[in-house]
Amino acid sequence: MFSFKRKPKAVESTPFSEFIRNASSREKKRVYKLVLEKASESQNRVLAKVATANK
Repeated sequence: MFSFKRKPKAVESTPFSEFIRNASSREKKRVYKLVLEKASESQNRVLAKVATANK
């Protein structure tokens, strides 16, 4: 028996995929650092809120 695999349909590029594909290493590092800082700030706010609620 033959097995034919269908090629998945191509999806449109997104701004994120364009950035990943085209940005320089320096620019990616800058953006990743910013994202990690914002995520950490958000997590710290959640933890502070939980800590004050448990007092």
